[in-house]
Amino acid sequence: MGPERIICLTEEPTEMLYLLGEEERIIGISVYTERPPKAKEEKTKVSAFISGNLKKITSLEPDLVIGFSDIQSQLAKDLIERGLNVIIFNQRSISEILSNMQILGNLVGQTDKAKTLIDGWKKNITEWKKENESKTKKPKVFFQEWDEPIITGIQWVSEAIELAGGEDCFSHLKDKKLAKDRIITAEAVKEANPDIYMGSWCGKAMDWDWVRNKPEWQSTGFIKSNRIFELDPSIILQPGPALFLEGIPKLREILLSF
Repeated sequence: MGPERIICLTEEPTEMLYLLGEEERIIGISVYTERPPKAKEEKTKVSAFISGNLKKITSLEPDLVIGFSDIQSQLAKDLIERGLNVIIFNQRSISEILSNMQILGNLVGQTDKAKTLIDGWKKNITEWKKENESKTKKPKVFFQEWDEPIITGIQWVSEAIELAGGEDCFSHLKDKKLAKDRIITAEAVKEANPDIYMGSWCGKAMDWDWVRNKPEWQSTGFIKSNRIFELDPSIILQPGPALFLEGIPKLREILLSF
């Protein structure tokens, strides 16, 4: 039957378990969970992203805690030291995201249902790639994850931009797993001269004035054409179902208007 009492330290396993009809297994979630909306109404909130309420988590007696990213390594260590079973996924590419969702399905006895969902998303990916083959020009995109310092190039977003019909200006950074290795300068953005700016500042709203008034960027294509967009982090910076359900379709909508 698999684990019966699961705590999800991030949003993507929560959304996947709901899609699989296994939400009754979830006993705790992150305070940052937005998807699905009813999760934050139904489930106990036990963690932020880096930190968690260790006393609350242990009191719930989970038989499995699921997290994401090396950033949660200390929280995972603290929970393991308290005798809990912990899985930390560290998916960075789209193929890894799909693979990890299948693993989650397997864990809760929903192998076939997970495969059906994933096969549907793979079919979409194939169709998007086919559509892109006929494009003679792809708009250059600068996707900003954070403002100070400027961070860009996370792998699944870079791949998503390509699938949506664009060209990530900083795709050469996508193999860098750590955010500190994907820090760039405002001058580098100027030199790349993107056609489109997309901002999704993890954990806070994008500062439109900061973007529009950046001195180094006044000669760029995206400033001159005012092609500046903000994306909800829950659909693009969440390496799970949301990326395929809303994230890439939103990117396609923006890029098709170019």
